[in-house]
Amino acid sequence: MPLLKENERYTYSDYRTWGDNERCELIDGMPYTMSPAPSWIHQRISGRLHFQFAGFLKGKSCEIFAAPFDVRLNAETGDDTVVQPDLVIICDRAKLSGTGFTGAPDMVIEIISPSSESHDRVLKFNRYLRAGVREYWIVSPDSKTVSIHILKNGEYVSSAFGETDIAPVGVLAGCEISLHDVFAE
Repeated sequence: MPLLKENERYTYSDYRTWGDNERCELIDGMPYTMSPAPSWIHQRISGRLHFQFAGFLKGKSCEIFAAPFDVRLNAETGDDTVVQPDLVIICDRAKLSGTGFTGAPDMVIEIISPSSESHDRVLKFNRYLRAGVREYWIVSPDSKTVSIHILKNGEYVSSAFGETDIAPVGVLAGCEISLHDVFAE
């Protein structure tokens, strides 16, 4: 990544020139460096969630994608926000292009780590809300919980589920995720 200037705002065009040596996201024009590789626990949880969602979505119009996968939340306006959620559910395939998706995905899943918790719970939460992401899951490996946020009337309605619960998926009628299977040792 080239040397970035303090207080300078960047766009998706700038982001595309930074190369693959360092993973980063761009939120409202500001770059945020991501960890080079998530922990094995993070990867296991991501894989288990992906497996359950992919099984449910087989033969349906929606599809699940895993990071790295660029989501350009405001490409039609400022095009200064590119995030790489751990998992995304996309139902509008017309907005798929190149390395990702343009617009607000139907669902975003972030698996938090101690270094990303504030980023995911505050900054990305507010950015996903503003973009109109219909469902946002925050998965905590440490507490073995999932916070589910469903968009209703411009606000997120939140609920929490623990490691023995079955979590309903609001944007996918009939889909339920076994958290026991996600968090099992």
